[in-house]
Amino acid sequence: MDFKQIQELVRLVNKSSISELSIEQDQFKITIKREHTEVVNQVIAPEQYLAAVPVVQQVQPAATSPVPAPQDEALAQAQPTANESQAKSNQVIIKSPMIGTFYRSSGPDKPSLINIGDEVAPGKVVCIIEAMKLFNEIESEVSGKIVKVLVEDASPVEYDQPLFLVEP
Repeated sequence: MDFKQIQELVRLVNKSSISELSIEQDQFKITIKREHTEVVNQVIAPEQYLAAVPVVQQVQPAATSPVPAPQDEALAQAQPTANESQAKSNQVIIKSPMIGTFYRSSGPDKPSLINIGDEVAPGKVVCIIEAMKLFNEIESEVSGKIVKVLVEDASPVEYDQPLFLVEP
């Protein structure tokens, strides 16, 4: 089971009324529990891998967020309108599927994976996001032409942050 599948399972559990989901395959077991307002992810590796792979436990709060300070509220209101104004009505936004560091190329001495004016198709790698020392290739889910790169190379990105504008 790869990282994208685990993320999808967490999203599905969050959206459903399921309170616990357990999956066991070969030497891999994952249990996702939702109690009250929290989702608990726990990955348990077989004993032979425990020395190399630590047990990962992540607790995510539900969709509730604290009340923003007045300064943060003004910034939060201005930011979505800036992103919305960048995307014209016929353009599609490729967003970050995770939190991490955005890279346009696979290495410092390598060319960019995608440039303005390049054609993309579903499945084509458009960038790499490093999260916890893992380099995740981010693939396009749309086809079209890259109009704008919205993030600077080697900068941090948030979940669901716009990365590219694509003209279908």
